Amino acid sequence: MLTSKEVLEKTGISRATLNNYISVGLLPRPEVRTLESVQGEARRIGYFPAEVVDRIREVQRMKERGMSMAEIAANLGARSEAPATPQQSAPSAGVADGLKLTVDAISHPAYMVNFNFELTWLNDAARASVLGGLESVPAHTEARNVFRFLLQAGASEELMRFHFSLAKRRAPNTGFFSLCKDAPADRLGALERLYQETEPQAFQTIAEALVSAPDAQGHRAPHHVYAAQFREGILFVYCEGGPGSETLLALLAQRDIVIRDLTRKRLPVLTNLAVLVADMQGSVKICSELPPEEYFELINQIWTGMEPIFRRFYGTYGKHAGDGMVYYFFPQPDCSYVMNAVVAANEMREVMRRISKEWQLRKGWTNELYLNTGLNEGQEWLGVVQAASHVEFTVLGDTINHAARLSDFARYGAVWSSKNFMGKLSAAERQRVKFGVRRSAEQGREIFVASTYATVGSLADLSVGRNEKLKDIAAMPVTEIVEVAATG
Repeated sequence: MLTSKEVLEKTGISRATLNNYISVGLLPRPEVRTLESVQGEARRIGYFPAEVVDRIREVQRMKERGMSMAEIAANLGARSEAPATPQQSAPSAGVADGLKLTVDAISHPAYMVNFNFELTWLNDAARASVLGGLESVPAHTEARNVFRFLLQAGASEELMRFHFSLAKRRAPNTGFFSLCKDAPADRLGALERLYQETEPQAFQTIAEALVSAPDAQGHRAPHHVYAAQFREGILFVYCEGGPGSETLLALLAQRDIVIRDLTRKRLPVLTNLAVLVADMQGSVKICSELPPEEYFELINQIWTGMEPIFRRFYGTYGKHAGDGMVYYFFPQPDCSYVMNAVVAANEMREVMRRISKEWQLRKGWTNELYLNTGLNEGQEWLGVVQAASHVEFTVLGDTINHAARLSDFARYGAVWSSKNFMGKLSAAERQRVKFGVRRSAEQGREIFVASTYATVGSLADLSVGRNEKLKDIAAMPVTEIVEVAATG
């Protein structure tokens, strides 16, 4: 039998990687034994069978061949293990460090940032130490940049370098000024040099580093800092004096638990965002013509077809009644959130055309299936609404309401946006977008006037019953997005 320390020394992997292999079932859980030290204190040590060294080396060879962890797990027959019994488990929270397998119980300084490195969650320990005695969190998202607080706390060079290495995985070199725009002028030069010299962090589920960071008394002390990377952001945890316990690392490796807890506790924030609302035209008619199982099959096919688009363009699912969809697009460090919404809406239209043709062939009908889309941009409060079994993101304010009205206004799969939304695109981005308004001409003809806007009230007869709901956006200048050119 080998101790976990011996396994790490023989294989060269980190403790975080070891715990990750255990959590996905590539390695067995250690057998925990209680030993008495020279001083007479009881210690609990995990032991592994000697064969785990060969298994880890096999995993390393597969990774060198370019295989993903999912492929490795499938190839080696790994499985997610059931929760360990008390006899099998690693040191329990009460014995090890007061930690239970919940985010709430992390006693170490911890905070989460999005990919703009803006705080989305923090605990009191982080507030009082590594973030410099932060009393309150600003309302606006841009004022929550973590580098601002680290600098105020007197962060060490190695701590800043560790954050920069993670930031550069998503942000280009020009991202430095958006990340450190609140830095003191006399420190900008040194920080930019440090940023340019730092290599991007190779992706690891859990990155780690030994750094100097402030403790609760404001004195610098050695900390082992972990950065658990998720699609929703990065969770940092600081362990003063040395590596974290196996219990902590086991928690960080359990993505679903961490994200569930952090999402429930996400701080409300005032943020800029683009909103996309899409509804299927004539859904009542389609529903009446299809057997229930086929109607739900159609709706699920639409959602399944759209999901990769929103994932690729960083769309966040929002609450919507019925069978329509709402997605939010937030500022990103490496791309335009407004352009992301435009391209997503355009690609959705292409997916719907394919689905419509497929169902015409399948059913032998002439129905065309359309998703009518509205786009808007604004600054609103973002928060979460919790139910017993799930959490949903919700935006308060007129931005989403007006996007929904534009979706009601759109017909035959059109994409309509507010003038304010288009104004958030750069000149180069607007060059990629063909947009404008169709106008009536002589002899009943219709012409498309490019790069123009019109009020909703001038385009729709508001006395018609179905247009009643458009009265609250009657004065809004809008335009139709007809086409989006590909890059390159």
